Formats: sequence, structure tokens, C-alpha cells
Amino acid sequence: MFSYQLYSSRNFPPMSATFEMLSKAGYGAVEGYGALYADDAAVAATAAGLAATGLTMPTGHFSLAMLEGEVEKVLGIARALKIERIYCPYIMPDDRPTSSAGWRAFGARLEAAAAPYRAAGLGFGWHNHDFEFGATPEGTLPQDEIFAGGPGLEWEIDVAWVIRGGADPLAWISRYASRITAAHVKDIAPKGENADEDGWADVGHGTVDWPAIMAALRAVGCRHFIMEHDNPKDHARFATRSIASAKGF
Repeated sequence: MFSYQLYSSRNFPPMSATFEMLSKAGYGAVEGYGALYADDAAVAATAAGLAATGLTMPTGHFSLAMLEGEVEKVLGIARALKIERIYCPYIMPDDRPTSSAGWRAFGARLEAAAAPYRAAGLGFGWHNHDFEFGATPEGTLPQDEIFAGGPGLEWEIDVAWVIRGGADPLAWISRYASRITAAHVKDIAPKGENADEDGWADVGHGTVDWPAIMAALRAVGCRHFIMEHDNPKDHARFATRSIASAKGF
């Protein structure tokens, strides 16, 4: 079953119409992000949209501030929306460590944050961007240090960001095979193209070798394959073309 990161449709309200579009396009699941559970009314609207279309929300993104500071609220949202796995998706540039030890400590911080969610039966992991693949002054990679500091962390690998970070996704899939429980499936446009979409492409219409990568992800037991485009001009175009391509991988 393919999922869809609803952040891709943030610029195309209302979300209720997005749920309908995704269901008709053949998706069975979606991934949540902060705006969908900003308050009780947003949670209720999201739950209603899921119920009306038969979609599920097995995974969700939550900010580190929320994960650490509003544990009971996150657990309540997870129960209401039947979220099974939580991923911390990002930290702002000013909050990022600047050394190997700092990144290892950040991994330990995530590991500590995970405790109440694991106790509730939820999976807990990190979702990468590109900055985790730039070497520290000591010559190590933040992604390695995060996992060293957080030995129990799962990984939602964002393959296109790994590539944009200058790394080989197949090597990283092999390296951390046991941690990968979800993957963001998105594509990169040929150099110089799709500038008005930040250089991203519909899945199967870009430069990423998705047939090989999808096979590798399936081989390591990845459970969730989540379509994402950070800035589509037309989210319905992206959603429908991407799932059509992915079904052929």
C-alpha cells in the first residue's frame, strides 16, 4: 500500500478534498504533519476526512518541541488518528549541532524523547534531509552520529534528500537496513528543470533510480512507501502520476 505525505498538498486546500482526490487516485494511506493536528478542531477534521474516504494514517511527523514538551497531546493525537509510527522530521539550522559529539548527543536526545512513545507501543524514528550527509569538522557524518547516539531509533529515509546531500542511497539502505521502517518516495528533476517546483519531479519522471531503490527497500523490510513532493504546482498531477509509476517499480 502506498501512502502520501499530506505536506505535499498544504497549498491546495481544503484538505477534505485532498483526501477524496487521494482515495480516488488509489492511495490507501496518508502521512500526517503538524498543521493537521495543530488543535482539537484540526484533529477532528483530519479524523473525519480519513473516515469519509477510508484512508488510514499509519505514520505522522511531529516536531521535536512537541515530542518533548507535549507528550500526552501527541499520544492523544496518535490514538485519535490511529498513528502507529512517529517520525521527528527536521531541526532548524540554528538548532543543528556543529560537531560530531553534538550530533551524537542529538541522537541521544531523540532516544530519550522516544521512551514514552515506545512505552505506548508506537514506533519512533528520524526523517532526514540533506544536512545529515555533510561532514562535521571532525570528518564524520551527522546521520551516523545520530544513530550512534540513538541506537534504537528507526529511520524514515528520504531518498531524494540523501541524494541531494551527495550520498548513495543504496549504500545507506544497506548500512542501516534494520532501522528503515518507512521511506519518502520522491524524485529529482534533471538539472535546470522544474525550477518553479524547487527542482523536484513527479515520481518516475525524474532522475532517481526508483526501480532499484524500491527493490532494495523492500528487501530490507521497509513498511511504508510515502509519496512526497515539497512544492508541486499541481498536487493532483503529482499524486496520480506518482502512484501510477510506483505501482510499476
